[in-house]
Amino acid sequence: MDCVFCAIVAGGLPAHRVLDDEVAVAFLDQRPLFPGHVLVVPRQHLRTVTDLPVADVGPFFARVQLVTAAVERGMAAAGSFVAANNRISQSVPHLHVHVVPRNPKDGLRGFFWPRSRYPDEATAAEVAARLRAALD
Repeated sequence: MDCVFCAIVAGGLPAHRVLDDEVAVAFLDQRPLFPGHVLVVPRQHLRTVTDLPVADVGPFFARVQLVTAAVERGMAAAGSFVAANNRISQSVPHLHVHVVPRNPKDGLRGFFWPRSRYPDEATAAEVAARLRAALD
């Protein structure tokens, strides 16, 4: 398997590490949206957040939380953007959470793509029902 993030975790590729423990490795994104943009990856090769074993969700996201606080403090940011892509737009097929420092008027408006409303309450109710059914 040729996974860039697995190579970073194993120490085979260089990275500017921010956190490195038994659960996760966090390092600077090589093409940051802003300075301080960090990627948090599990040590284990998993492709998406839905592949993360339930027992590992808490420990992994505790690291994401820790890194998020550090990014905000360390970069003197007013807030942060925390996100993970699943398959679509996932440049490396290894689960990774982006932690991006944010400030008012930082120019990141287009990052969320066009948003729209449901055409009516009935459509919204039908979509919510489909999602509830998918939880079973």
